[in-house]
Amino acid sequence: MASIFSKIIAGEIPCYRVAENDKFLAFLDIFPVQKGHTLVIPKLETDKIFDLPDEYLAEILLFAKPIAKAIEKSFPCNRVNILTVGLEVPHAHIHLLPTTNPGDVDLSQPKLKFTKEEFSDIIKTIQANME
Repeated sequence: MASIFSKIIAGEIPCYRVAENDKFLAFLDIFPVQKGHTLVIPKLETDKIFDLPDEYLAEILLFAKPIAKAIEKSFPCNRVNILTVGLEVPHAHIHLLPTTNPGDVDLSQPKLKFTKEEFSDIIKTIQANME
């Protein structure tokens, strides 16, 4: 059975796409803990991040870098951190989280709620700040 992320990649489930290339997809987390919380996934279906082929493991960070820089420019924070948990979805992925305090990366904190328009505005803001 395909993971929810594989269904997103296939276009079977909609998402708020931030960036995409032939190997990776970045989209807004629909249950964000911070404004700008973005997920980056490989299109190759692999459960664990460190089971990715070496080239994918290196390239996912290179793909995420301009997105993280744009998030940092877009929303008040000291930095954008990477978090890999991977327990909730059996598909390798990283969270890009705008962070000011250590608690900002706690995924168990209350989730923010945004309207479709707010999600769209967040995407436009991030994309406008991408180099």
